[in-house]
Amino acid sequence: MSVVAKPMTLEDYLNYDDGTDTRYELVDGELIAMPPESTLNNQIASFLFATFLQMGIPYYCLSIGAQIAVSGARATARQPDLVVLSEEAATALEGASQCVITHDMPPPQLVIEVVSPQQESRDYRHKRSEYAARRIPEYWIVDPIAHKVTVLEWVDGLYEEQIYQDEQLIRSSQISSLTLTAATVLAAGR
Repeated sequence: MSVVAKPMTLEDYLNYDDGTDTRYELVDGELIAMPPESTLNNQIASFLFATFLQMGIPYYCLSIGAQIAVSGARATARQPDLVVLSEEAATALEGASQCVITHDMPPPQLVIEVVSPQQESRDYRHKRSEYAARRIPEYWIVDPIAHKVTVLEWVDGLYEEQIYQDEQLIRSSQISSLTLTAATVLAAGR
């Protein structure tokens, strides 16, 4: 007789601690161990964090390591490489014991994922639909493998996609003063 593990709830996940440093995402009620972040992913996320700070985005609205509760068949929580919070979302997180943007909180303004090898469908397909369900205004997919930055903007209930490569200036509806090129962002990982 086999025992089938009961799917985790978001509350179970938020209280889970296996005593290790393993990072997990919750996908349809199942704990999924995340591989350690690559140096490349960390460098790109850190570069964007520093760039956004220099542009005047308040430090408390920037987060590496924040998690977002999203919709799935069962409870799902994702951990993007970088999150830009709205003032309302930052206020909602004040005093929270964990940096988790739950369903009852305003969504972040911008979520950035840096594609890791063999994780392309997770970032391009699964997270795209999950972030759309949360109505996150803008979602960037920084893809050092394909040498491009895809910006998805929430318009009339769907994401509209714009792809940037080489010396093209990235346009953002959430950060109007942005003056970054795709090449500059991708070079941060070298």
